[in-house]
Amino acid sequence: MAEAATLERLQELAKQLSAVDKIRLIERLAPQIEYELKSCNPAERKPLRGLWRGVDLSEEDIAQARRETWTEFPREDV
Repeated sequence: MAEAATLERLQELAKQLSAVDKIRLIERLAPQIEYELKSCNPAERKPLRGLWRGVDLSEEDIAQARRETWTEFPREDV
């Protein structure tokens, strides 16, 4: 019965190859990996344009948030 191919086993076999053969192996695997990466559908990204649309923030709200954030800075424990 054939031995199952594991990452560890393949790594051990690759260590036995010459440097030139290792490069040839990479050259043969790279197109397959590239194809597999292109074929998988990445998660759809939500556009950030208009993210804050409808949020009512005034200059005073922003100034207050800054004051609250910087009130205790610099702290001694940091």
